[in-house]
Amino acid sequence: MFDFDKHLSGLSQQTVLCIGDLMLDEFVYGDVSRISPEAPTPVIAVKRTEVMVGGAGNVARNLVALGTRCIFIGVVGDDEAGKALTGALSLHPLIEFSLATDAQRMTTRKVRFVSEHHSAHLLRADWEVAAAIDPAAEDALIGYAIDAMPRAGAVVLSDYAKGALTPRVVRAVIDAAKKAGKPVIVDPKGRDYSIYRGATLITPNRQELAAATNTAARSDDEVVIAALGLKNSLGAQAVLVTRSEDGMTLVGEGAPVHVPSYAVKVRDVSGAGDTVVAVLSAMLAMNADFESAMRAANAAAAVVVGKRGTATLTVDELRHRILPEASLASEEKIVFDWSQLDEHLDAWRKMGLRIGFTNGVFDLLHPGHVKLLAQARAQCDRLVVGLNSDASVTRLKGPSRPVQNAQSRAEVLAALEAVDLVVVFEQDTPRELIAVVKPTVLVKGSDYTREQVVGHDIVEALGGVVVLVDLVPGQSTTSMVERSRAPKDR
Repeated sequence: MFDFDKHLSGLSQQTVLCIGDLMLDEFVYGDVSRISPEAPTPVIAVKRTEVMVGGAGNVARNLVALGTRCIFIGVVGDDEAGKALTGALSLHPLIEFSLATDAQRMTTRKVRFVSEHHSAHLLRADWEVAAAIDPAAEDALIGYAIDAMPRAGAVVLSDYAKGALTPRVVRAVIDAAKKAGKPVIVDPKGRDYSIYRGATLITPNRQELAAATNTAARSDDEVVIAALGLKNSLGAQAVLVTRSEDGMTLVGEGAPVHVPSYAVKVRDVSGAGDTVVAVLSAMLAMNADFESAMRAANAAAAVVVGKRGTATLTVDELRHRILPEASLASEEKIVFDWSQLDEHLDAWRKMGLRIGFTNGVFDLLHPGHVKLLAQARAQCDRLVVGLNSDASVTRLKGPSRPVQNAQSRAEVLAALEAVDLVVVFEQDTPRELIAVVKPTVLVKGSDYTREQVVGHDIVEALGGVVVLVDLVPGQSTTSMVERSRAPKDR
C-alpha cells in the first residue's frame, strides 16, 4: 500500500517537465446590482482584477504550489500579454521556463468577469489564434524539451488545442521520454488522439472520452469499455477518466478502479483539470502506482474546486484531504487558506453564535495555554485561534524558533475540545485576520491591558468586547525551551 503520509513530503524532491499551450488568465471581480439601459445585460461594478499564468502554465503553478520543481516550455506572441506571462513566470523560483516567441501569433488571453457576491461567471472574453505554430517554433520546443528531459522525473503534455502541441512536437517529446524511461502524462484535446500514441497515461474527461471514441461513455461499464479501447489503440499503459461529480475511473493493466468524488461545496471548477494532471505527474515522478496517483489527484481536485478562481493547493491541504481518517480534527478545524473561512463563519453567524478569537505561537503547548483556551471558549460559542506561521514565529522569537512547524502546532490545537477553528496567519500580528473574522469576543491573557491587545479597536467598533483571562503562573514556552537546551547535571 502506498504510504501517502510518508511520500507526500517527497513532492519537493521531484521535477516535472511540462509542455503545452500557455495562456494569460485574468479574473475581473465586481458587484452586479443593475441591468444596462443600453441592452439587457448586467452591469458589473469592478472591484478588483487578478492576473495569473493559465492554460498549461496552470499545471506549472500547481506543481510549484506543491513544492515540486517545474521545467516549463511553451510559446508566446510578441505582445503585451506575452510580456506579462514572461514576467509572471519569473516570479516563481521553482519554475524554470523556456518560451519560443512567435511574432506572427497573439498570446492567448482569457478574461473572465465574475460576480463576487454570487460567485458566478458572467462572461468570458478570449483573444487567441487556434492554429499550429510554425516550424521554427516547433524546432525550438523540441530542442528545449530534449535538453531538459534528463532532469525530469515525468513529462506532461498539456494540450488546449491552441497550436503549441503539433503532431511533430508531441511525437518528438513522447519518443524522447520513452527513450529516457520517463512517464508521459497527456491532458488531451480534440477527437483524434492518435498523435498521443505511446504516451504512458491519458487523462480525458468523460465528454472528451465519448467524443474521441464515438461512444456514449455514460455508465461505469460504458466508460470502462471506451477507456479500454482508447488505451489499447494508443498503446498507453493506462487511461484515467475524470467524471466530475461521479469521481474518476482508472483503466490500466489490472481491474478497472472507480473512486467517488469528495462531498464538497463547489465554488469554481476553473483549472481543476490542471491540478489533476499536476498531481498525477508529481506522483508518477516519485514512482507511485497509477491508482495511488489517481487517489491523490482526486483529493487535490476536491480542494481546488472549493476555492475561487484558477486555484492551486499546498501539500498540507492535499495531505488533509487524502488522509481524513488519520487527521479528522485537522480536516475540520485547520485553515491555511483564508478564503475558506466564510464557510465556517457564515454558518455560525446564521445560527446566532458568538464567535470568539484569541491568538498565539503555541510552540510547546503547556497547562497555561490549555487554561487560556478553555477560558476563552467559555466566553463564546465558537472559538477561532489565530496561529503564527513558521516565518512569523522566527521573526518574533528568533532563528531557533519555532520548535514545531505550523502544521504540527495546528494539529495539537485542533485536537483540543475548546478549539473550534485554527487559522494560520503570516503577518507578525493577527490584526488582518481579526478584521476578516470580525469576532464578537477578543480574548488575551491578563498580562496585557485592553489597549495593548492587537485588534481591540476593530472588535469594539463592531460592538464586540475584549476579555482578559488569568494566566497560570510560571508557565512559559520560552523557559521550557531554554530548560530543554540547558546542559544536564552529571
